[in-house]
Amino acid sequence: MTANKAYKYRIYPNANQKKYFSKVFGCVRFLYNKMLSDKKDYYEKNKQSLITYPSKYKKEFPFLKEVDSLALCNAQLDLNSAYSNFFREIKKGNRTQGFPKYKSKKNRQTFRTNNQKNSIRIENDYIKLPKIGFVKLALHRNIKNNEVIKM
Repeated sequence: MTANKAYKYRIYPNANQKKYFSKVFGCVRFLYNKMLSDKKDYYEKNKQSLITYPSKYKKEFPFLKEVDSLALCNAQLDLNSAYSNFFREIKKGNRTQGFPKYKSKKNRQTFRTNNQKNSIRIENDYIKLPKIGFVKLALHRNIKNNEVIKM
């Protein structure tokens, strides 16, 4: 049996990095809400499910190209997961899981990205993140060489 451990570290971004993070939070929220809206509208008109991808929206909204593409893909995966959880509960006859809701600015500001080809790594007291570079990190616990970094 495998046990997973998670460590949380505080980051100290500079002014430009803070601006980038707020842009990513906004783009992820925008994409999630836009995809949810499009799925709802399409289903009401055609009674079929719509499959959408972030690349479709990048053509329509060029500001989405400025942020990490994997963060946008994870927003799509989150929406698909919310839909599948909702329909799975309906199939079981339970109503514990509600229909996916729109995200607001008051919701928790968060995003996830993937560590591909060592794009996320810790060097000294900094963490390297895709499209942003090195961000100051409060490293209170060392990471062993064989541990995997996820964000």
